[in-house]
Amino acid sequence: MSKRNTQAAKTAARERLRVEREREAKRAKVKRQIVVACSIVGVLAIAGGISYAVVQANKPSYWEGKKDAKVVTPANTTGAKGTTVVIGKDSAKKTLKVYEDPRCPVCAQFEQTVGPTVKKDIDDGKYKMQFIGATFIDNKDNGEGSKNALSALGAALNVSDDAFLDYKAALYSAKYHPEETTDEFKDDSYLIKVANTVPELKNNKKFQDAVEKGTYDAWAMAMSKTFDDNKEGVKGTPGFAMDGKQLTADSQGTPLMTVADFNRVVGEALKK
Repeated sequence: MSKRNTQAAKTAARERLRVEREREAKRAKVKRQIVVACSIVGVLAIAGGISYAVVQANKPSYWEGKKDAKVVTPANTTGAKGTTVVIGKDSAKKTLKVYEDPRCPVCAQFEQTVGPTVKKDIDDGKYKMQFIGATFIDNKDNGEGSKNALSALGAALNVSDDAFLDYKAALYSAKYHPEETTDEFKDDSYLIKVANTVPELKNNKKFQDAVEKGTYDAWAMAMSKTFDDNKEGVKGTPGFAMDGKQLTADSQGTPLMTVADFNRVVGEALKK
């Protein structure tokens, strides 16, 4: 082989090597660009995720948001935002305020024991009853049942006074009232199940729609604030007041949990 051919072969080999190195360099550059681009996207995604998480963390809960929402007032109510719920004959001279939280187990005991007496007194015109609903049990365990049940009571009140009283009695009944630690009232389906035991509410589509759509959710929050701001100084449930004064079974503040205590204390208040 001539020196010329040998030199040409070497030159060609060097050229092929150069071309291959350029290709490798281009591939490496593209790879670096992809890595950098992916890193940027990842950083942006993380930053976006953090920003979203921060926004969500600072966003008020559904029920907190309802505190400032427009209130739809149920029928059979009066006062600011429809939070005055008074049931009874116009001829009754005095009004007994009853403070209750839907999830309250002691309220359930009161309703099961003394509730029928209250209902009879109202029907007989001894006094009117003003209902004030509370939701502080939800606040204690980050629940929703007290608020959701109070909203459902608003939907029942929108049907009639009797539907409200009968539904309240059903929610507090031994059969349907859950343990305080079980937030069963947060489920609309359960509230509707209980309502189907009340003649006026059984398969009542308007009532069911109001429960499922949360028509009276803002009203429930307004009612709850009425309890928080009450001027009688009632802090727990069940609570009772007449003529601006709390009614208790004794000087220790024991609730009126028996028919005898209830009749005695309320009877004395009616005479004043």
